[in-house]
Amino acid sequence: MLKAVPTKEPSAQRVLIVAGILLVAGGMLFGDIFAVFTLHQNARQTAAVLMSAAQAVSNHDGSGVTNAFGQIGTLLEDRGTKVDAHVHMTDAGYLALLLALVQPYIALSQKTKKRLASLFIAGGVLLPVGIFLIHYVGTAYSPFTVIGWASVLADSAGALLIVVLIIELWALWKGRNRNLSMSEPALPPDRTWERRMLLSGGTALVLAGFLFGAWYAGFNLYAHEQRETRILGSILDSATTGSAIANGVTDYSLLGAEKAVSIAAHSHIIEFGLLAILLSFAQPYVFLSQSWKRRWVVTLLAGSVILPVFVLLELKLGLLAAAIADIGGALVILALAGMLAGVVRYTGAVDASQEVQS
Repeated sequence: MLKAVPTKEPSAQRVLIVAGILLVAGGMLFGDIFAVFTLHQNARQTAAVLMSAAQAVSNHDGSGVTNAFGQIGTLLEDRGTKVDAHVHMTDAGYLALLLALVQPYIALSQKTKKRLASLFIAGGVLLPVGIFLIHYVGTAYSPFTVIGWASVLADSAGALLIVVLIIELWALWKGRNRNLSMSEPALPPDRTWERRMLLSGGTALVLAGFLFGAWYAGFNLYAHEQRETRILGSILDSATTGSAIANGVTDYSLLGAEKAVSIAAHSHIIEFGLLAILLSFAQPYVFLSQSWKRRWVVTLLAGSVILPVFVLLELKLGLLAAAIADIGGALVILALAGMLAGVVRYTGAVDASQEVQS
């Protein structure tokens, strides 16, 4: 029986934990910047162009209608690529944290595992970058008719992630029925306050997100769909008669905002719950004093509640709720940065406390 020697050489597990936290924090930071500087402006521009389209219909201006809907498509692409970049970067971080948990059970050498981790990180970074650039690069200098170089980059990065995940899954299946000579120890099954709070808090957040989603689907979803059909019909009727166009467009914008805040609150609270659960297993790698570890746990859970709650209240409280929601997001990012500092400081204390068979 040999004891693992503390080392500053990062294992594949620690590399994935660091990368996962960075990707999640980066995705959240990008999402906050996008919400402040692009999202609301984009919504106002879309409403203005929709109004011009309705007026063009009223004036029997076919080219004006075509141009207006072309502008709407451009605005939606601008918004959609930024939302997708935010989501894909954050989700790549979740996947990295999940892969970190199973690394001790992967039937591959440490060297191979670190190479796969590096490939996964490359794909996790290039995928959202490619998606972000789609709107700006377009099909310029591309040999394809409808696919630009940014789309090629995003698709290639996605394919790289798929290949890495398939190899990891195969190696996990390969080692299922035998005792592996682990190149790194499994995380200890401790019952620290930090792990219990993150597990219970994360589970409560996921449950709350599912309950809110069920409530929204049961009481608001179909009503919103009926309102959308009615409002669009009224806009067309107003366009043909030349009256009340502005009211219809305003109603449609308000409905879009109602749907957006509900969906955002539902998805964010579930995502933060999953993040808390994943980070609970990584706590042994957070090399900080117990008091600081607890501070970061409380900060993370507080921000995870504040952000979705005040996103939901934006229609009632306006910019005040939006500012408080941004503060909640900043708290989550701050907690992730604190935990990341602890992971970077880790030098093998957990490894040294575990015995590995020679």
